[in-house]
Amino acid sequence: MGTMKALVGGGTAKYHLVENVEVFSPRAGQMLIHVHAVALNPADAKMADYSTTDGAIGGHDFAGVVARLGVGVSPDRFKEGDRVLATTIGLSPTDRTTGAFAEYALAFDHLTCKIPDTMSFEDACPMGVSIGTAGMALFQTLRLPMPDKDSNTPSSNVPSIPVLVSGGATSTGTMAIQLLKCAGLTPIVTCSPANNALCMSLGAEACFDYHSPTCGADIRAWTNNSLAHVFDCVTDAATMEMCYEAIGTSLPAAATYVAIDPVSTSVQYTRRDVRADWLMVYSLLGEPLQLAGVYGRPASATDRAFGARLFALVEQLIGQGRVKGHPIEVRPGGLEAVLGGSS
Repeated sequence: MGTMKALVGGGTAKYHLVENVEVFSPRAGQMLIHVHAVALNPADAKMADYSTTDGAIGGHDFAGVVARLGVGVSPDRFKEGDRVLATTIGLSPTDRTTGAFAEYALAFDHLTCKIPDTMSFEDACPMGVSIGTAGMALFQTLRLPMPDKDSNTPSSNVPSIPVLVSGGATSTGTMAIQLLKCAGLTPIVTCSPANNALCMSLGAEACFDYHSPTCGADIRAWTNNSLAHVFDCVTDAATMEMCYEAIGTSLPAAATYVAIDPVSTSVQYTRRDVRADWLMVYSLLGEPLQLAGVYGRPASATDRAFGARLFALVEQLIGQGRVKGHPIEVRPGGLEAVLGGSS
């Protein structure tokens, strides 16, 4: 199909621009997307720092137009010309063709959402990783009820369950707030006071200053000692301690804490009444993740099926105007500008 520009891995913590990368044909279950916008995600820096693969295309989040369907992609689900957002894995050690930082990118059909004409590619492109991470944490690990895709209002049959989102003003945190609100649950968050208005506008019922030494105790008091579900979008020992302090102490069953990175075992075992877990969002690809140490995962058909259900649901919520992207800063300059995007 010709060649294109792409940012590929080139040594530890480095990307470099290559102008003659092959435009790859989509495999079964993939689509070729003409990329219109890409997002810089913390995962891009993490992969560059800890799992660089020379010659592999980088980048995780993108938006654009469907250029070609691979075998097995249902034309009832997607067609050429559709405007979409998608997430993938950049700098993959097993498949150097995946990655968002290119003029054309391969999207997995089950981790792709169509976007309405009223949503810009710039607003859509950062959403993929946050959809996968927040959805996996809330509805798979914490086992909370998913929103009703056929209703524009939260279900009245869902009890008012408080759910703490630590780091509510992060991109994953703002997505979690919205998904919880759509499900009829009660999102409460920790954030800087400067971000209270943002979090409240998206549906947070209460905001707590994570700088406060009484933050955990204040949350426990606000929830009447009933908090049993926590999603930590920050994940360090200090935030984990705060979350553990916020969790109720006389619950009928074990509480659940889920993080986006491996948890601190020194904190984990301070409370045997809390089940601590962490997630690897790229397990939603349904393919083996040959990453170093605890980050590796075998292929999971269960996670793949969940990802398909989640992204189809969020596509509906976006179309209904019930979910939107995180506030963004648009930077011009194309792929070349991504190299300096963190500055």
